[in-house]
Amino acid sequence: NSRGTASLLKDSISFTEVSASGLFEGHDLLRRGFTSVKNELLPSHPLELTEKNFQLNQDKTNFATLRNIQGIHAPLKLQMEFRAVKQVQRLPFLHSSNMAMDILRGNDECIGFEDILNDPSQSEVMGEPHIMMEHKLGLL
Repeated sequence: NSRGTASLLKDSISFTEVSASGLFEGHDLLRRGFTSVKNELLPSHPLELTEKNFQLNQDKTNFATLRNIQGIHAPLKLQMEFRAVKQVQRLPFLHSSNMAMDILRGNDECIGFEDILNDPSQSEVMGEPHIMMEHKLGLL
């Protein structure tokens, strides 16, 4: 029995958990960085992940349907247009409505939550333009 218990203990402790200072080692801040509670939290509701990925799932479904109806060229062309629209952006201190992306997705005629409560004059991201540009260009 002692032999069986030793094999169970040997199997239960992996070598990655054991380090030079032992099993009760603290968090190594220099190697692993700061711990974040936000990264360890699980979604509070089962539908939360689905809602976060709704637009991505809808795009995949639309591309699959478009491919079945019109062929491979249609979703490829649309994906190329999406990439081109994502690359063109305003300066970091200016609010962007992403109207071109809404037109490509067909959301330009829909009124949603973000259309009413996303007023750029009440935005908290407005900052010093020169500092924000220097940060984006990597000069700061």
